[in-house]
Amino acid sequence: QVQLVESGGGLVQPGGSLRLSCAASGSIFSINTMGWYRQAPGKQRELVAAITSAGSTNYADSVKGRFTISRDNAKSTVYLQMNSLKPEDTAVYYCNARSRLLWWGQGTQVTVSS
Repeated sequence: QVQLVESGGGLVQPGGSLRLSCAASGSIFSINTMGWYRQAPGKQRELVAAITSAGSTNYADSVKGRFTISRDNAKSTVYLQMNSLKPEDTAVYYCNARSRLLWWGQGTQVTVSS
């Protein structure tokens, strides 16, 4: 079993920054890829960023240059640094981890509004 605990969401002004954190616990040795997805109202869930245990990253085009995903393998924690936030970034953000199964966090709300 893998459990994911997220933190860092909230309300921020356009142009502001937030850092999301997701800590994995349980059977963590089998985890390879960790990442962040988001789902905005009326839209499907989409990949925001992902990172492998080796450090390879992948970003959605909409966040390239603004968001950075990083990983602390020793702590089994993944981070998403979000800069230059826009109203269209407003969504519920979900952490996930891949082993033989997919594991999801509970989701954390990010709202970008003036």
